[in-house]
Amino acid sequence: MTYWVTVSSSAIRKIGYDSSTNRMYIDFEDSDPYYTFCRVPEHVFNEFVGARSIGRYYHDHIKDKYDC
Repeated sequence: MTYWVTVSSSAIRKIGYDSSTNRMYIDFEDSDPYYTFCRVPEHVFNEFVGARSIGRYYHDHIKDKYDC
């Protein structure tokens, strides 16, 4: 089951995570549907949703690192 969190970001609406598959989903403001990221450790999801800057965390720790 995917757990979704709405975040405060100009580029990202919400972030989802499924701990049974280690898949993370990002719903960007300018895209439909959401993007899927594979083999994402749960601590990365938790750090992401709690980051001071969601966009910076995405660019520094997620973009191009968890392709399916």
